[in-house]
Amino acid sequence: MQPFTTLTATAAPLRMENVDTDQIIPAQYLTAVTKEGMGKGLFSWIRYNPDGTPKPDFVLNKPEYQGAQILIAGRNFGSGSSREHAVWALLDYGFRCVISPGFADIFYNNSLKNGLLPIVLPEEVVNLLWDLVEEEPATLLYVDLRSQTVTLPDGQQHSFTIDPFRKLCLLEGVDDLGYLLSKEEAIAAYEAQPRWT
Repeated sequence: MQPFTTLTATAAPLRMENVDTDQIIPAQYLTAVTKEGMGKGLFSWIRYNPDGTPKPDFVLNKPEYQGAQILIAGRNFGSGSSREHAVWALLDYGFRCVISPGFADIFYNNSLKNGLLPIVLPEEVVNLLWDLVEEEPATLLYVDLRSQTVTLPDGQQHSFTIDPFRKLCLLEGVDDLGYLLSKEEAIAAYEAQPRWT
């Protein structure tokens, strides 16, 4: 898992609410057991025409949003079934961070465990960000995980919360198993201690 400390990047505005995991990555892409290539199926139901050609009016197909590493989404993002592939698709496409007024719990936790930073900001801030990046797509947002802030070009800062353990894992670039393996010596030392019965 790639460590996440800071990110300076452009953002793509997805003005949609209640986007579920089936919309993020449709079922036909779930047969794959590898994370690579998942980005092709990201939002495919709205990103492509039936013949497979890109829909030019969809935000991710617009030239000005190519290379965006931050997705600004509507409320209740990632609802529906527990589909880790949804997180894989976002990461494989190139997103490192999703900002929303609220996430479905399972999607939020899957994101953290896979290295995608989900940031909850108030709805009025999300609306401000949408307006900002639609007016000027080249706008760079600065995300600092250590200070738990999102900074706008004018210096305006917005704080977010994150579980301390999940923050540590993201900063170090380790998943749950990687964290446990990093404590292997301490675990072995503890298990070697005499047991009182």
